[in-house]
Amino acid sequence: MRRIAAVLTVIALGAMFFTAGALIRRFGEPPSTMDEYMIENSQRETGSNNVVSAVVFDYRGYDTLGEATILFTAVTAVVMLLRRRKDEVDD
Repeated sequence: MRRIAAVLTVIALGAMFFTAGALIRRFGEPPSTMDEYMIENSQRETGSNNVVSAVVFDYRGYDTLGEATILFTAVTAVVMLLRRRKDEVDD
């Protein structure tokens, strides 16, 4: 019974890997036309003259806020771990 389950699992994984490999785009082929959309519409939609700033702060604002929060939390944790306490200084 275990051997049958193992063989079926290997077949299923092989089929999934084969399908993923067959559906992947060729190297150098652009993934989408999202970049053209951003370049053409970012100033009208966001009011920003800089496309990079428009993407970072307007289109991906929540993502940027999350990254900043994680960075702030990490820095705070390192400072808390490495700070000296008053009782340690007296020794």
